[in-house]
Amino acid sequence: MTTDTVTSSELLSVVASRELAGRRTVFAGIGLPTLAASLAHLTVAPGLEIVYESGVCGAHPSHLPETIADAVLITGAEAVIPMPTLFGSVLQGGHIDVGFLGAAQIDKWGNLNSSVIGDWHHPKARLPGSGGANEVMASSGEVFVVMRRHDPRSFTEKLDFCTSPGPDRALADGIRPLGSGVTRVITELGILAREGVGEELRLTAVHPGVTAEDVKANTGWDLRTAGDLSVIEPPSADELALLREDVDPERVYLR
Repeated sequence: MTTDTVTSSELLSVVASRELAGRRTVFAGIGLPTLAASLAHLTVAPGLEIVYESGVCGAHPSHLPETIADAVLITGAEAVIPMPTLFGSVLQGGHIDVGFLGAAQIDKWGNLNSSVIGDWHHPKARLPGSGGANEVMASSGEVFVVMRRHDPRSFTEKLDFCTSPGPDRALADGIRPLGSGVTRVITELGILAREGVGEELRLTAVHPGVTAEDVKANTGWDLRTAGDLSVIEPPSADELALLREDVDPERVYLR
């Protein structure tokens, strides 16, 4: 099955789910992160514990939540804890393997902007801001970012505003975060990755039909490419069936 038979949401969810193999705990946001984590739980990470910002730990919802405060998350959950405990003990205690984040802009070091596009005082667009993203960035073992748009405005040499600084930027300001920051960025063109502090994001994999030159042309910095650049296996019939029939049969997020 080829990628031209699937939607953007399906493609990104399947590829992101595969990256969760071997992980134990994931801090998932609503939308694509929930799709990816739920699919991973049925495939590559059956023991995965999904944690939500509302304080729900080990969620086992009967169907996909529409918000982080959806009551469906509570039924069957392993625990529901106050948000100060979630952020102060679970996150800052180093108990989250992977945090999922989104952003309007990302730079080569994995710093994220989800606050404004343009000048702070006269922005072209005012965005939702950090929410818990700063804490997720600082305290998760690593961070995965799923970006629907891959172009020079989103993958930029310099952020218009830094909402969630990665460990490199934090260390430069004298702050020592717990985790490695952004280690995976999944887009419709491919996967960018890095191991942690001191490394730039580099292109490690592309989707079928996409070349390294295509990705570089759509990236706002001089993107480095891995010597062993791989081609991503398209979503399989089994993965798509699980996603469509078991994870999100009501098309809450699959459009």
